[in-house]
Amino acid sequence: MEPAGELAARLGLPANARALLERALIHGSFTNEHPEEPGGSNERLEFLGDAVVSLVISEALFTRHPEEDEGALTARRAALVSTRALARVTRRLHLDELIVLGQGAERTGERGRASVQAATFEAVAAAVYLSEGFEAARDWLTALFANELDDQAPVARLKSPKSRLQEISYVRWGSPPSYRLVSAMGPDHAKRYVVEVVLGEQVLGRGEGGNRRDAETEAAAQAMAVLLDDVASDEPSAGAASARRAPEDEAAHAAGMVAREDADS
Repeated sequence: MEPAGELAARLGLPANARALLERALIHGSFTNEHPEEPGGSNERLEFLGDAVVSLVISEALFTRHPEEDEGALTARRAALVSTRALARVTRRLHLDELIVLGQGAERTGERGRASVQAATFEAVAAAVYLSEGFEAARDWLTALFANELDDQAPVARLKSPKSRLQEISYVRWGSPPSYRLVSAMGPDHAKRYVVEVVLGEQVLGRGEGGNRRDAETEAAAQAMAVLLDDVASDEPSAGAASARRAPEDEAAHAAGMVAREDADS
């Protein structure tokens, strides 16, 4: 069975959805290698799907968490629609196995990139929306994200590493962290970025990714691990523990002064 037909059957969609699903699975690298193919890649569908997913998740969170304010809802949505989160859902559905890539992109491992997987998921969401309507797309998406939507985890745990690091940086150093591009190597369709994050004139993390945003997120996660390790290695005196806990406690207040980065990772 061709990829679009397999996907339609897997999602329980009728045959009239297959043309859109076929387009949703086509990565730009394939159309670059096959310009004679009509219709183009999934990029237009990805654009629409991004809005569909965001609206459905926003509505569901608004309904299921009536006690939370805008900031908390924004953090929850960011955790659910981040590149990494959508990539996880893509792999859970095995959609990554059906992406149609160019030969060059296949060789360089594009199929395994979170950004490629997330973009494909958004394109598929748009295909469901266009072929079946908003209600069907909402039902499908809310069923997929049911566990995450009902998760009552503290909001602080859901924030991206970049957001958490920025809040703590404001508290400890009075300024945001800075991200320094170390290198960007490879062809345009398969660049690898290396980024360092600097706090208080000290490099605390280094990350690598297929785009600068992913590399910054990895660097921020590494910096957070370093900061937490510093806390754990301190002398266990009451004064030291209190001094170290203070930035974490104050980070929640600092969050109100920090520009949100919830779409970053």
